[in-house]
Amino acid sequence: MTEHAAPVIVFDGVCALCSRWVRFLLRFDRAGRYRFAAMQGVHGRQLLAAHGLDPDDPLSFLLVEAGGAFTDTDAIVRVLAGLGGLWKLALSARLLPRPLRDGAYRWLARNRYRWFGRHDACYLPTPAQAARFLD
Repeated sequence: MTEHAAPVIVFDGVCALCSRWVRFLLRFDRAGRYRFAAMQGVHGRQLLAAHGLDPDDPLSFLLVEAGGAFTDTDAIVRVLAGLGGLWKLALSARLLPRPLRDGAYRWLARNRYRWFGRHDACYLPTPAQAARFLD
């Protein structure tokens, strides 16, 4: 990941749940560690494709950082632990077998629009947050 110094989270910009997740991270990532790319944008699509994920049918959450690329629950756990403090307790989720964790995640991902809704446009950051978004 030579293109970006900070870890990049690729998210579904029109998914209401995913947008809430980004707002959560913006609130609790006080160090400004993470940057964001909507999968509907140029950077997000490129990152998904570069890591073997279909940009037109994404069911995965993608985290790209210096140590590599991570998807699904491994990515979520790494992001939460990266917030520091008590958030590091998220690492305990690794005690559950990955197929079980990822199966639950994929079930949620397949139903996210139906359960949480969909926006007509991607999440728009405030001017103060804009520098943390790639597109």
